[in-house]
Parts: sequence; structure tokens; C-alpha cells
Amino acid sequence: MILPDIRNLVPHAGPMVLLDRLIAVDEETLCAEVAIDHDTLFCDGKEVGAWIGVEYMAQAIAAHAGYAASLRGDAVKVGFLLGSRRYECSKSGFAVGSVLHVHVQRALQGENGLAAFECRIDDVSDASGVPAAKATITVFQPENVVDFMNGRSDGGL
Repeated sequence: MILPDIRNLVPHAGPMVLLDRLIAVDEETLCAEVAIDHDTLFCDGKEVGAWIGVEYMAQAIAAHAGYAASLRGDAVKVGFLLGSRRYECSKSGFAVGSVLHVHVQRALQGENGLAAFECRIDDVSDASGVPAAKATITVFQPENVVDFMNGRSDGGL
């Protein structure tokens, strides 16, 4: 199976696409890769702060939704990060030279666009087996984002 370019699966552009490539995807899961270097957005020269892990997870969820949309022949749609539960990171940041695998697995999907994903970030160079970060991320994807943002619809809620 040839995997699509991850930039075609997220509703971001240019440097705001933080994920480098798609590793694997199916109906319930996705794995994306991020290689941290000195030019990586949010890098302070030594590392990317641990808090950016939440955005890596959120973009992997967006890529999962974008992949599902592409299979249906639909356009990629904007979604919203509603929150994270139990975000834990085993380090202060993701060091330059690290290669991260961002895993997301759908835990809950409502008909109204609400969803929750169990997420994990693994540092490929860390042989300990301990995730670099993990969290449960809750998201919302309204049926029509323009109407939702303009208050003309509940967006499916």
C-alpha cells in the first residue's frame, strides 16, 4: 500500500505541518514520524519542548481524519482540539537528533463529531520501551466548520 503525503491529510500549511511522514494507518490507528533537527519548528537549538507533544498528537489525529476523508472521496476538514487528559512526558523535551513515532488510536467516536484518541509518542532511539509521552486527546470535527464558527449551527453537538 502506498501511503499518501501527510501534508495532504492535515488542514495545515507550510511550516505548521509538524509531522514529517505517515508510517502506518488503518480505520482505527495511525502512526506518523517526526525527525527533530535544528530547523524543526519550536526547537530552541537543543530540543523541542515537551508541551509540543500534544500538538504532534493532535496533528496525527487530524491526519487520521484526513485519511478517512480521502478514502470517502471527501475534502480534509478542520477539527478542534478540545483537551487532553493525563498528558505525561518522560522528558523535558524532544532532543535534536530524535526520531519520534506518534501513535494515535481511536477510543471513542460519536455521530456528532466528538472523538477521543489514546495517544503515545515513542522516541525510536530509546530502547527502554517507555513512551516519551502519552495522553488521551479529545477532538471535535463539526459537519460545517464555517457555520459552526459563525454560530449558525451547533456543528453536530
